[in-house]
Amino acid sequence: MLNTLAQAFALISTWEVIVAMLAASVYGLVIGSLPGLSATMATALLVPVTFYLSPIAAIATIVAASSMAIFSGDIPGALLRIPGTPASAAYADEAYAMTRKGEAELALGAGVWFSAVGGIAGTLSLMILAPPLAEIALSFSTFEYFWLAFLGLMCATLVARSSPVKAIASMFIGLLVSCIGIENPGGVPRFTFGVTNLLGGIEPIPALVGVFAVAQVMRAMLTPEPPPIPRRKFGSIMAGQWLLTKKYHWQMTRGNIIGIIIGVLPGAGADMAAWVSYAMSKRFSKEPEKFGTGHVEGLVEAGASNNASIASGWVPSLLFGIPGDTIAAIAIGVLYMKGLNPGPTLFTEKASSMYAIYLMFIIANIIMIPFGIVMIRLASHVLRAPRSTVMPVIMLCCAVGSFAIGNNMFGVVTVATFGVIGYVMEENGYPVAAMVLGIVMGTMIEQSFVTSLIKSDGSVLPFFERPIAAILAAMAIGALIWPVLVWVWRKLRREPAPATASRSSGVRPGTASSRSPRSASTRTPLSRALIRAVSTARAETSTAVTDVAPPSAPAIASAPEPVHTSSTLPPASSGRRRSTAASSQVSLRGRKTPGNLMIRISVAVTR
Repeated sequence: MLNTLAQAFALISTWEVIVAMLAASVYGLVIGSLPGLSATMATALLVPVTFYLSPIAAIATIVAASSMAIFSGDIPGALLRIPGTPASAAYADEAYAMTRKGEAELALGAGVWFSAVGGIAGTLSLMILAPPLAEIALSFSTFEYFWLAFLGLMCATLVARSSPVKAIASMFIGLLVSCIGIENPGGVPRFTFGVTNLLGGIEPIPALVGVFAVAQVMRAMLTPEPPPIPRRKFGSIMAGQWLLTKKYHWQMTRGNIIGIIIGVLPGAGADMAAWVSYAMSKRFSKEPEKFGTGHVEGLVEAGASNNASIASGWVPSLLFGIPGDTIAAIAIGVLYMKGLNPGPTLFTEKASSMYAIYLMFIIANIIMIPFGIVMIRLASHVLRAPRSTVMPVIMLCCAVGSFAIGNNMFGVVTVATFGVIGYVMEENGYPVAAMVLGIVMGTMIEQSFVTSLIKSDGSVLPFFERPIAAILAAMAIGALIWPVLVWVWRKLRREPAPATASRSSGVRPGTASSRSPRSASTRTPLSRALIRAVSTARAETSTAVTDVAPPSAPAIASAPEPVHTSSTLPPASSGRRRSTAASSQVSLRGRKTPGNLMIRISVAVTR
């Protein structure tokens, strides 16, 4: 082990790796702090640069840029109430409330400090979980890999923030894209439509660049420019952070654990980890009433969670080639491109490279603290960069990088096409992360499935006979039918039996009330409000009539006249009603010096 660790230190000690990590750190801080951009887009734009780097330097750029971008999204959230990345949206209001209270330094310092702590905790989970899981995965056959990939796709649809139906539709779009070309077990051209460039299929990296970079640029250009940040001088950024660590040590630990667990789930990502952690912090806080008013407790837990999920998301990526989030999906493409094919053998045949990845994660989170402090102090200058200058540069990088992938214009067309597809899908509520997982994992699922059928001579029983395969199959099928079961359960709870409803309301079947076309539960909110208003008016007027004094009493000569009411309602009859609408008119007459005031309220209530 010591020999492997020494080799890993030698791999990351080269000038190429050091310069690449430092440059990627600055790049990630700048991109993440610009509202409208994201850590995924920052990572996607680095892919063309990795063509000209060694494998370790290429991975170093991905690790450093993604870690820095997740943190720096907190800066515009705290200063402008505009989150720089989706992972910062969970607690942007809380951080901005602290800024309005004069605690901007505390909010931003908590962001950089607990992000670094969470990133190191996620790296430790990667170091602890990956090697033993790799030994277990060495015994996996194609049956287990099929169910594992299928389970990954199902988990991606379950954790999607949109409806499961839209998430499954997005996943199928990705699987359909992965079927294009002749790279299938049968070697048969599929969905090529006579286009020669489609015979090789759609490369995942151009599709990812288009979905995450071009679509983000389109969205940013169609949204209004954020307000300029006012110039201000910051005090000590790290003051009080150690006291916060001691005070909220359990919240920090809980955020790290939640981030690690969510990071391992395929398709979840740092933004979901932040939302879940912030909600958990508020739920179990001793001071929940302070949330939303500038309380640092939520920032501690959510900030630790989102960076912990970044490192733990590499666990399924390195072991099985199943991305934990969209950043890990891009990293998988880079790993394949550099000859570091994900799988359990990666930990045995190239153990020094794995230890190098661990060390790069730790170094990236350590240098996040000084780099983050400098970025916070320079935030007023960076956030003043106009979109009209930044977005064309990003589009140019996308075009140049996509051309460099295959040295032809087809790559540029692919990036532009998937940019439009990604924009349209997100505008209509379809999660692009599920589509990305389908593109990345489609080939793996198909090859594992066909190979397994060849092994079993067309029988499906071996898919369930092996113990691990049976467990994974049960989990995958459960994840598939879970949304249906939840929908049925909610449907049964919301719709009571008609007979029970009639008995509880005291109405005999066959009466006029029971034959009403609209029951009380199906009335509109406006109808219910009008019914309450009429009932209140009738009660008030009846009370006024019984309490009124004779008009001849001298003691009230200067007081307003008594209130006279006339209430007209359809008489209740056992016969047939000529109309299902009842009108109630309430007339209130009174005298108000110096003139007379007539109020007439006419309410029509449709039952």
